[in-house]
Amino acid sequence: MPGKWINNEQVKIYMKSRNSDNSQVTSAAKAGISERSGRDIENGKRKDPKLALRKWRTRQDPLAGMWEDELLPMLEKEPNLQPITLLEYMQNKNPDNFPDSLLRTLQRRVKTWRALNGPDKEVMFNQCHKPGLQGLSDFTTLKRINITIAKRQFDHLLYHFRLAFSHWSYMKAIEGGESFTALSEGLQNALQRLGGSPQEHRTDSLSAAFKNLSDNDKKDLTTRYESFCQHYSMKATRNNKGKCHENGAIESAHGHLKRRIEQALLLRSSNDFETIEKYQDFIDNVVQQHNQRNAKAIKIERQSLQSLPGNKTVDYSEIVATVSRASTINVRRVIYTVPSRLCGETMRIRLYDNKLFCYLGCEFVIELKRIYPKNSNGRAHKVDYRHIISSLVKKPQAFRYSRLKDMIIPNDEYRLIWQHLDRTLDSKKSCKLIVKILHLAYKGDCEKALSQFILSEIEKKKQFTIEHLQSKFLIPASTAVPDVAVNQHDLSVYDALIPSKIEVSYA
Repeated sequence: MPGKWINNEQVKIYMKSRNSDNSQVTSAAKAGISERSGRDIENGKRKDPKLALRKWRTRQDPLAGMWEDELLPMLEKEPNLQPITLLEYMQNKNPDNFPDSLLRTLQRRVKTWRALNGPDKEVMFNQCHKPGLQGLSDFTTLKRINITIAKRQFDHLLYHFRLAFSHWSYMKAIEGGESFTALSEGLQNALQRLGGSPQEHRTDSLSAAFKNLSDNDKKDLTTRYESFCQHYSMKATRNNKGKCHENGAIESAHGHLKRRIEQALLLRSSNDFETIEKYQDFIDNVVQQHNQRNAKAIKIERQSLQSLPGNKTVDYSEIVATVSRASTINVRRVIYTVPSRLCGETMRIRLYDNKLFCYLGCEFVIELKRIYPKNSNGRAHKVDYRHIISSLVKKPQAFRYSRLKDMIIPNDEYRLIWQHLDRTLDSKKSCKLIVKILHLAYKGDCEKALSQFILSEIEKKKQFTIEHLQSKFLIPASTAVPDVAVNQHDLSVYDALIPSKIEVSYA
């Protein structure tokens, strides 16, 4: 029809009709156009004006005189120059003619130039992973999520292992940093749960696997990691330093699993957990739901995994420490108390991610919960009053000015008790009483019950003595000798064991 543009739908209808061997007249009638317009379409003369490129300007070029003369030569020399840098260059030359609002125009202009004339960009090559070939390890953090254990903030990392083919995953909460112990313990747990090992284990440039603070440590750590991989028949590989995309098979999966954890926490309506073990169970459940979605691929890949060796390999670090006269050991900038009977002894200590095993020679002595300093240069203490209270009860006045005083008190309840005693009694009596109370808590194994009783007495404004507390919470050892009645049996029964005739043989 005259005065109206022919749209794309009319062109499609016309050409479809012509391809069905209809005449131009019939096809044009079906499309609602003239026969002449139909001939123009077939001859390629009819074009959609909406698709035509506009070759004229609707406004004056704001970069006229600068783009061709100065900016293009600068980009050709240094293609990595950013639009904001070019804008600041122009503003320094003539601030009145180049406002900040020009930045978006300059960004489009530079983007177009780079697409047409800029340097080649790096091309990503999607990988095809075979079953049982590659497993990957990395550490990540929950940046947007604040996890607490028993109402106290829990600073931690997440160790993440993933199979490249089936996407089977395992996660473990790590209290310390990216240490060899954390890597080996997490990886062994993953392989044991998986039931096999891949042919290759890939990481980024993890300090836990490939480097440390000194040359000696670096050599030793590399040897341990390689020995670990050999134990499980895995080839150790890593991506190039600073090339995170080379480990993309696990880097991209971090965000997916962390979003799952975040959503599960929202459903749970709380980020607080009673213990670290309960938090780990929560993570296991989230990851298990993820693995169930890939059950078919996981079943295929498990058939291609290598069999595990009969035993685990070393997943701990070992150091030697001497127990001081203060009944403490210094392990990785953390002071731990140990039973006072060990003063002066030298122990071998195996460091795991969350615990310490202490040995005297080949004999196991004690297990300690491992803690970490709050910052890289800080120090920390882990004091258990049970280790030193027997000595402290002999000299209670040492409590007040002890460097470990605040850490000897086990919790907030006993801290309130000490504050009350210190406020209401003189210096000597308050120290003596709090030490005896702690000693009673240790001997009677009644720490919680004892503190609750004392606080209730304080709240009622009642007086209490250590004798009263001992009679209530300390079960006295019985000294009475039991009267045991023993019935003597008839000794004649032994006669049946004696043969009536003894035959002597002379060989």
